[in-house]
Amino acid sequence: VQLQASGGGLVQAGDSLRLSCAASGRTVSSYAMGWFRQAPGKEREFVAAISWTGGTYYTDSVEGRFTISRDDAKTTVYLQMNSLKPEDSAVYYCAALSRASYADAHHDYTRPVYDYWGQGTQVTVSS
Repeated sequence: VQLQASGGGLVQAGDSLRLSCAASGRTVSSYAMGWFRQAPGKEREFVAAISWTGGTYYTDSVEGRFTISRDDAKTTVYLQMNSLKPEDSAVYYCAALSRASYADAHHDYTRPVYDYWGQGTQVTVSS
């Protein structure tokens, strides 16, 4: 599976962005999909995930502001980001998680043990 993330950019606080993650090789329906982010000098952190059945999960800091979704053809995953804050600035990565890796992670979407990763897209939010 190859993942291509896009949609990042420079915005002001309060603005919105929509990130896209296009998958090739297999449909994303074969995987749970997640978004992680990494700011300079910090560890990569979980942002959001969408399960095989469409269940969604978010880290507390983005709950209510970000929405993860998957298109009908299940080849692209989106992260709609509203009310952006400067602390949201980071490189955002999409990732695909197999059922086997999900089991190995003790059914925890927040652990960065996903099978495939995209190249990252930069999001910068100015105050």
